[in-house]
Amino acid sequence: MVGGALISVYPDDLTFLFELDKPCYCNLKVVNNSEHHVAFKVKTTSPRKYFVRPNASVVQPWDSCTITITLQSQKEYPPDMQSKDKFLIQSTRVAASTDMDEIPPDTFNKETDKVIEEMKLKVVYTLPSGSSDDSGVTSSANRSFKQGGDDLSMLKNASIEEVTRSIQTEISHVYLET
Repeated sequence: MVGGALISVYPDDLTFLFELDKPCYCNLKVVNNSEHHVAFKVKTTSPRKYFVRPNASVVQPWDSCTITITLQSQKEYPPDMQSKDKFLIQSTRVAASTDMDEIPPDTFNKETDKVIEEMKLKVVYTLPSGSSDDSGVTSSANRSFKQGGDDLSMLKNASIEEVTRSIQTEISHVYLET
């Protein structure tokens, strides 16, 4: 959770399951932590890559709003599966009469008497389980996951071997007693 006095945002990072030639989606929840109406606006360093809906709105007191962020389909993998893209969410108190669809253009101007909170979110790409691109690039998260899976398999096999030995010992004792 990333948060300020006016709003909290979940999750902390925007994680996209990256697949070539397919759009990827990520939901972001904006929660109003106050007794006031709060307007928010979403900005990004790469506006042509992402489609954000709603990109601005008003959240009623103690209510929340879900934002869907779509990464447009990409033709190639980013270098090292790393993203330099960032998102900025600005929020400020507004009058209860403010229309969600017609937020005044000066709402997020930094005037002396207006408090505008800003939260920055980074973009994280992950690959679908078991996939890699043609050059064999696999994300470090997937490598860690695979390593964890290998460790789990070894532990499982060791447990099975131990149980098998125990059963064989028991059978030997029963066989010898008869």
